[in-house]
Amino acid sequence: MLIDRRASVQFIGERALWLRVTSVDDRPTYDGWVWLTGYSINRATGEALKRREVFVRIAGLQVQPRTTRSTTTGNTPPRRNAGPVRRGRGV
Repeated sequence: MLIDRRASVQFIGERALWLRVTSVDDRPTYDGWVWLTGYSINRATGEALKRREVFVRIAGLQVQPRTTRSTTTGNTPPRRNAGPVRRGRGV
């Protein structure tokens, strides 16, 4: 999840944070705000860097798709999703 100035003024510019959320605190807060716990991540490698707890505006959170590092080596092509497996007669 990208946390930047839209979520809180403390994350303006270079202070923007990529956070892998591990929990959402259920304690009462201001309307539209939430405490998140997770790990700041290196976006290039997906490596967790430091555990963080942040107070942010829900409307400003930006969910980002997961990225995975390729583990393909040599001449093996990457795996592709071929669609659903069909089971039944003749299979």
